[in-house]
Amino acid sequence: MLAHEIVASVRNRSTSPTEVTEHYLKRITRLDSQIQAFLRTNPAALEEARQVERRMAAGEDLPLAGVPIALKDNICTRGLETTCASRMLEHFVPPYSATVAQRLCSAGAVILGKTNLDEFAMGSSTEFSAFGPTRNPWDLGRVPGGSSGGSAAAVAADLAPLALGSDTGGSVRQPAALCGVYGFKPTYGRVSRYGLVAFASSLDQIGPLGRSVRDVALLMDVIGSYDRMDSTSLEAQPHFTAALEAHPQGFTIGIVKEAIQVGNTEGVVKALERFREVLEGQGVRFVEVSIPSLEYALATYYLVCTSEASSNLARYDGTLYGLRVEGADITETMMKTRAAGFGPEVKRRILMGTFALSSGYYDAYYGRALRARARLKADFEMAFAQADVLLTPTSPFPAFPLGAKLEDPIAMYLSDIDTVAINLVGLPALSIPAGFESGLPVGVQLVGKALEDERLFTLANAFELATASEFVQIAPIGRG
Repeated sequence: MLAHEIVASVRNRSTSPTEVTEHYLKRITRLDSQIQAFLRTNPAALEEARQVERRMAAGEDLPLAGVPIALKDNICTRGLETTCASRMLEHFVPPYSATVAQRLCSAGAVILGKTNLDEFAMGSSTEFSAFGPTRNPWDLGRVPGGSSGGSAAAVAADLAPLALGSDTGGSVRQPAALCGVYGFKPTYGRVSRYGLVAFASSLDQIGPLGRSVRDVALLMDVIGSYDRMDSTSLEAQPHFTAALEAHPQGFTIGIVKEAIQVGNTEGVVKALERFREVLEGQGVRFVEVSIPSLEYALATYYLVCTSEASSNLARYDGTLYGLRVEGADITETMMKTRAAGFGPEVKRRILMGTFALSSGYYDAYYGRALRARARLKADFEMAFAQADVLLTPTSPFPAFPLGAKLEDPIAMYLSDIDTVAINLVGLPALSIPAGFESGLPVGVQLVGKALEDERLFTLANAFELATASEFVQIAPIGRG
C-alpha cells in the first residue's frame, strides 16, 4: 500500500501499525541484502508501532498513523546510530533527535531504520559510503543515484512507503529520478535543518521521497513548518495535501532551453515531451525561457559546497566525538584521525574547499562563486517573470553502471548538472517519474518560486492522475 492508504487502513482498523511495521521489517530482511538500502533497522520499531496503537486508542488524531518511514543516516535519531556512512562517526549515537524525526513520531509515524548514503552526503551514486554501495532495485548492476540513494532505493523497492533524504545539490531529486519515485526539495527554510548533520549549510535541505504525490504531500504537511531551533527556518504553514485538489488549468510552465538543448538521452527527451503533452491537454500553457548563467551553475556549486564543507567538517578532529586515532601529540592525533576517518571523496572536497578559501585565492574562487550565485538568482527571477513554474530534466540520463564514474570525479559531478542551480538559489523543486529508457526510470523536474512549493504538487498530481501512475511502479526486485 501507499502511505496514505496505510493511514486509511489503520484508521478504519483494517490493519494495525504493528502489522504494517512487521510486514516492512520482514521485507527488509528478505530483500535488502541484495540492495543494501539500509545501514541498520530500528530495534525499537515494533515498540514504536505499539505506542502508536495506544495513542490511537486514547483518541489522538495522528496524520501519519502507523506509516513506517526510513531516514537517511545523516538525520540525527536519539538512541539510534547516525553515522553519515563514515568511519569518522561509526557507532556515534546522538543524544537528541532532529526536529523532523520528532515531528514524524508526534504524527504517529514509525522509524524503520537508517538508510545508506554517500559519506557525509558527498556524492551522486551512493558508492562513496564507507559501508559499501547501494544498488538500484531496477537493475542491481547500476547505481541508485546519490547521495540519498539508500532512501530512494528503499522506497522504489517498497522496503518503506516513505523516506527522508537530504538535498544539497540534488541529492533527493537525482536518486528519485534514477529509482522511479518522487523526490522533493522544499524552499530553503521550509523544513527544519536542526539535527541534520551539516555538509554545506547554505544549500542543505531535508526532503521526502515517496511513490505518489499524495504521499509526499502528506509527509510535507507534517514536517514543513517553522522551527525555532533552526535560525534559517521560515514562517510558512504547509498546505500540500490541499494543493492536490486544485486544477492546473491556467498555469504557465517555462521550459528552460539551456537544460534541454544538449546532453539528454532519448528517454529523457521523450519524458519531457510526454509531460508537456499530458499537461497541455489539461489547459497548461508552455513557453520557452532562458537562464543564461545556468552554464556556470555546476562550477559555482562545487566552489560553494566544498568551501562550506571544509569549514563544517573541521569539527571532526578526534577531540570531541567520533573516531580518535592516537598520535604523539594533538596535531598528529588530528592528522591520523582525519586520514583514517574520511573517505576519498570527502578528502577531495575538503581540499578543494580549503584551497578556495585560502589566503590569496579567496576572491579568485569563492568570492567569484558568490557573485555568480547572485547572477543566477537574478536570471531565475527573470525566467519567473514569464512563467509560474519551470521545467527541466532531473538527470540527463538514467542510472549508470556501478563503478562507471568512480575514477572520473568530473563525470560524476556532471550527474548533478540539472539540479545544483536550484539549491544555489534556494527554490523548491520536485522530481516526477515520467518515463523509461531501456527499462530504467527517468524523471522530469518542476521548479517553483520561493515559498510557492505547493504549486508543484498541483501540477504533479494532475500528471499522475492523467497517466494512471504508469510511471510509478515498484521496482522489479521489490516484486519478488
